[in-house]
Amino acid sequence: MKLNRPTYLVFSLLMLFCVGNMTAQSKKQQELEARRQQLQKEIEQINSLLFTNRKKEKSMVTIVEDLNNKVRVRQNLIKVTNDQANLLTREINNNQKEITSLRDQLKELKEDYAAMVVKSYKSKSEQSRVMFLLSSDNFKQAYKRLQYIKQYTRYQEQQGEEIKSKTQKLQDLNTSLLQQKKDKEKLIEENRIAKKQLEEDIKEQQEMVALIRKDLTKYSSQIKSKQQEADRIDREIERLIKEAIAEANRKANKSNKASETKSSSGFALTPEAKATGANFEANKGKLSWPVEKGVVKTRYGTQPSPIDPSISIQSNGVRIATEEGSKVRAVFQGTVTAVIASKTGNPTVLIQHGNYFTAYKNLSKVYVKKGDKVDTKQFIGEVFTTTGDHETILSFSIFKVVSGESKTQDPSGWIYRM
Repeated sequence: MKLNRPTYLVFSLLMLFCVGNMTAQSKKQQELEARRQQLQKEIEQINSLLFTNRKKEKSMVTIVEDLNNKVRVRQNLIKVTNDQANLLTREINNNQKEITSLRDQLKELKEDYAAMVVKSYKSKSEQSRVMFLLSSDNFKQAYKRLQYIKQYTRYQEQQGEEIKSKTQKLQDLNTSLLQQKKDKEKLIEENRIAKKQLEEDIKEQQEMVALIRKDLTKYSSQIKSKQQEADRIDREIERLIKEAIAEANRKANKSNKASETKSSSGFALTPEAKATGANFEANKGKLSWPVEKGVVKTRYGTQPSPIDPSISIQSNGVRIATEEGSKVRAVFQGTVTAVIASKTGNPTVLIQHGNYFTAYKNLSKVYVKKGDKVDTKQFIGEVFTTTGDHETILSFSIFKVVSGESKTQDPSGWIYRM
């Protein structure tokens, strides 16, 4: 089948569009697969850190919180797996359309090639070709006939190569299609199992909540007490940050260098501190986790309590569940601003990174003191484990100084894959 130039251009553009669309879908599939694996790993860590041989020792409030966290992650996993399966369906449909198109093209090529072979066979003898040349009226015509014979031979070879190429492409697409169908079946089966597990988790969660609601006042009081303690520590952190700002500004004024060192944040920083703050900000989304292994139990922001929806939990950072005896590490290089001791709670370490601060709360041991310089991933203490629930929870917060005031940041936007 011969295509005129406009038709050929339209056909080429359509092929380019299809290839570009398939590439985009493939990239999206890779992103979804990476996200799915990440969520599967998170569920494995939740089971390992929160549900291994400790469930009977935990309070009902803690179990409900853990189940709530697992339900949330599993729901995300189901959604991502559904998105993958739907995208695979679209890719399979596109492949089937391309296979149909290739088969039609291959059929036409083979028909053209067969006709060409028959024609070539009828005039294949050397004598016929010689006679074809010798019967020319002049040298110019003979030369043109010779060129025609060469072009015709090359065309035969090209047709053969094109048939070979399209046959191979058709075979590759068929192989790809079979693999895609297997991948889709696998995803559907995994989703079926995940949905069944989700139903079991939700059922257990509802049963626990029903038991708690029989004595809701007692449990609500516990939640409010925890929130009050968290608020108290946050107020102390804010006070210490204000002190650090005021002290830095006093030193700058005393040395008559305020105009040189005071930044737009209203915070007088030394050149070294400015560089640290700039590096901290440049690493947004790439900062190390404050523990080597952990899952986020409570995320940043205001959220209803899973026990009593009428109570709002205000989280200025994240609460990370980790293993008993886990060591805490600095997420970035900086200077220890304070080690906050508490009569009712556990120690907190506050580290300055230029115009940023990070807080590590609920420690059992502290390895650093005020004024110490720390490096990225340097161990600064250990996470406290409660006696009754055997929970090992690190509360972690990030603060940014803006116009002389500290503003909380969402750690998930700063820590790598949080």
